[in-house]
Amino acid sequence: MTYKLHKEMDQGKVIGLSLGVPEVDAYLRFLKHRCRPNTWIGYGYDLQIFLNTVQKPVLEVKPTDIFTFIQQQWDGPGHEDNGPHHIRSYLSAKTVKRRLSAISSLYEYLRVCGDTPLKDNPVPRGLTGRATFWGNRLKSNAVIPLIRVSRPLPRPLDSEEISSFLSSLSTHRDKAIILLMLLGGLRKSEALDLAVEDVDFGQHIVVIRDGKGGQRRVVAVSHVALEEVLRYLDQERPRSSSPKLFLVLKGRRRGQPLSVRGLDMIIEYHRELAGTPGIQCHRLRHTCLTRLRQSGMSLEALQVQAGHKSLTSTGIYLHLCPRELREEYLRVSDLLGSPRKEKAENE
Repeated sequence: MTYKLHKEMDQGKVIGLSLGVPEVDAYLRFLKHRCRPNTWIGYGYDLQIFLNTVQKPVLEVKPTDIFTFIQQQWDGPGHEDNGPHHIRSYLSAKTVKRRLSAISSLYEYLRVCGDTPLKDNPVPRGLTGRATFWGNRLKSNAVIPLIRVSRPLPRPLDSEEISSFLSSLSTHRDKAIILLMLLGGLRKSEALDLAVEDVDFGQHIVVIRDGKGGQRRVVAVSHVALEEVLRYLDQERPRSSSPKLFLVLKGRRRGQPLSVRGLDMIIEYHRELAGTPGIQCHRLRHTCLTRLRQSGMSLEALQVQAGHKSLTSTGIYLHLCPRELREEYLRVSDLLGSPRKEKAENE
């Protein structure tokens, strides 16, 4: 049997998801108002792939089926094992881990809320690690994750690349959106979700009402970005009943909120026009946060600006600034009981 995700639409928005499996459909209804729309739809597609792979009733899935599913994600359909030199990875570890998260979340919901409650979640939390002194004494419940995902450091954009891209933009609206990401560190969804009333020009701040994880926060923004927002409001923004700040400027959707797909198309077009293939929304945000750290902003303040739940996430910007990391180490190295070496020449 083949399962297909059905999307119920209303005025261009997805208002319902279903796969034709009562347990899964109940979970998707539960999930609808508990995460962002893209996350909700992504989980629906992940569960579609899972059901089409395991081909078993949801309540009959066992841990062995989960491991088989993982292996099929690595190898891909029709994979033949012709020796170690022929084995290939079909999907990234990050994608497989996300799919496992969706599956585990489904079964956790069924375990707690299902009409036929499950005794155990069939998705293992991990594998038991080897016994070590550290593990036995301090982390007795430590496990090896099923999927290991590396966390590469983000690469900030070059000034020349940014200048070329900004020069190619033809509207104040587009420049304002890009500058909010570049100078304020906003995610693209956060920029597009802004309402006109969320911008405080006097205090140079914007209010993010529904950030990642449902967080609400206040973000400081440079006057350069806010001046571009003002030009857009004065010269370009159509008359509309929509409270959203950024609207479509022309065509049949004029006056309606600019969508994520619409912004992606704008960036794709101007990226090619300017010859700047490295321009991406998240790299604009990374560039902002890296520059703020290089300028001396504390990790705690940077965490608030970025909207990170954990300081661990913000810590990557310390690694992106090796000079600051070295200077901080040299400042406190005497406390470690080791002789302080001569300070290296300024880079």
